[in-house]
Amino acid sequence: MSAEHFESFDGTRLAIHRVGEGKPLVLLHGLFSSAQMNWIKFGHAEEIASRGYEVIMLDFRVHGDSDAPEEPEKYPLNVLVRDVAALVDHLGLEDYDLGGFSLGARTSLHGVAHGILSPERLIVGGMGTAGLGEWGKRSAFFKRVIDEFDTIERGDPAYFSMQFLKSQGVNRTAARLLLDTMPDLDLAMLDNVSMPTLVVCGDEDRDNGSAEALAELLPNAEYAEVPGTHMGSVTKPDLGLAMADWLDRTA
Repeated sequence: MSAEHFESFDGTRLAIHRVGEGKPLVLLHGLFSSAQMNWIKFGHAEEIASRGYEVIMLDFRVHGDSDAPEEPEKYPLNVLVRDVAALVDHLGLEDYDLGGFSLGARTSLHGVAHGILSPERLIVGGMGTAGLGEWGKRSAFFKRVIDEFDTIERGDPAYFSMQFLKSQGVNRTAARLLLDTMPDLDLAMLDNVSMPTLVVCGDEDRDNGSAEALAELLPNAEYAEVPGTHMGSVTKPDLGLAMADWLDRTA
């Protein structure tokens, strides 16, 4: 496992973690998480790398080992899509696959639907139709977590999100700015996502709406279910195995 940094389109310093050799697979983590938490800690990256891939994991701005600028001008619309495009350009990637979980999945779909990212294959984890077309409602929940951070008590639906945010040491000022950069996606634009796609979701995960409905809307997708809730599914080996097996089958 190696780590390095590069400067994104606006000079923000972002971290890249890499493991393995072979065809590049770019993986994007979830909100308030990191490459370490989503892909490395529970062995998913190592499993996929063992199948002959170079797994390239970005820490989004405000997350992991990347910078968390507090200047509002560092947060234009869809800034995370621009960061992923900057990563692809920095590494000179042409023939690559792309995968994401939760925020990473919606970032991937935005990038592909808008013609900014062009992977050969796509993996969409922990994402459903509501997490795309009704993101404003989901975003409002996370804004409340930040705005009421010090007063949220056990038993509140936001309590565990607050605890996770605290455990990851996320800069709340920067996170609040980041949340305003994420627009809803017109689901009709999913017609543009024509490459082979795996939609994979926990069997108890309803955080972002129906993943099965999302798979049905995508032109060339299949659906796979793994054990777990939204936060629990990434802690089980089944997620990495499902991703690796699908990559093997569609190679």
